[in-house]
Amino acid sequence: MKLKSILENYIFVFPATLIFVIFYLIPFIWVFQLGLYEWDGIVPAKVFVGLGNFKEILFEDRIWWDSMRNAGYITLIALTLQNTLAFLLAWACDRQMRMKNFYRVLFFIPPVLSEVVVGLVWQWILDGHYGLLNGWLTYAGFPALARSWLSDPHTALTTVAIVHCWKGFGWGFLIFLAGLQTIPRELYEAARVDGANAWSTFKNIMLPLMMPVAALVAILTILGTMQGFVMIIAMTDGGPAYHTQVPVLRILASMRGTSRFGYACAQGISFGFILVALSFIQYRFSRWTRDSA
Repeated sequence: MKLKSILENYIFVFPATLIFVIFYLIPFIWVFQLGLYEWDGIVPAKVFVGLGNFKEILFEDRIWWDSMRNAGYITLIALTLQNTLAFLLAWACDRQMRMKNFYRVLFFIPPVLSEVVVGLVWQWILDGHYGLLNGWLTYAGFPALARSWLSDPHTALTTVAIVHCWKGFGWGFLIFLAGLQTIPRELYEAARVDGANAWSTFKNIMLPLMMPVAALVAILTILGTMQGFVMIIAMTDGGPAYHTQVPVLRILASMRGTSRFGYACAQGISFGFILVALSFIQYRFSRWTRDSA
């Protein structure tokens, strides 16, 4: 009976393990092997360079690290502005308010829209010559604020980050709302009976219970934002002059522009390790914060 129970457990786990091995582990090993070669992706012959590609990424590729900095900047804005907006809207919809079901649907519309369509629409809105935003600013009496938002190196990255926050806040909103609805209402009622004010209720009840949810949203935000590239392609294609280039676009440029498939594979492996490290650090920090609360 014990052997039968063990076999049944392995049978249940086997499909998920098989999918993981076929679609994740084997491709990872294959890409890592390709990262050890200098290869153009066409000629069958490959030149073995060992860890030379990884060394070039770490010490010589300035544009790669600029793309990492750009992605980090977008992620920082998403972690602060996007998630704060998502939480406040979720908190508002969790309270007794009119038309809250309508707002729940409305706030979730941007994430399900096509990233290419959203990028093209915002490119049209933010265009420096005939864009709607500059037209509205001029009509409102602020012509000095009008500029080429996506062509100016000083505003391009921040503009892309804000558009990304508008596109992605709905996912955090949905997760935060689900977390808020799991908090028993009896706790709020007991706090009111004991004379607790709104800040005490937030600090001692809502915040500790929402920390695991906030940690999940933060990790998903880091992974999703650092890997984002489709909307950026539609809006700026990494320009002007690499000011909105992100790691995935840099990897694609290594494949399309210079035909260095081996180097692109090394970039992908390095990027994967960076994402795992960031997720682990975020998880440990969130766990420490939750235990301290």
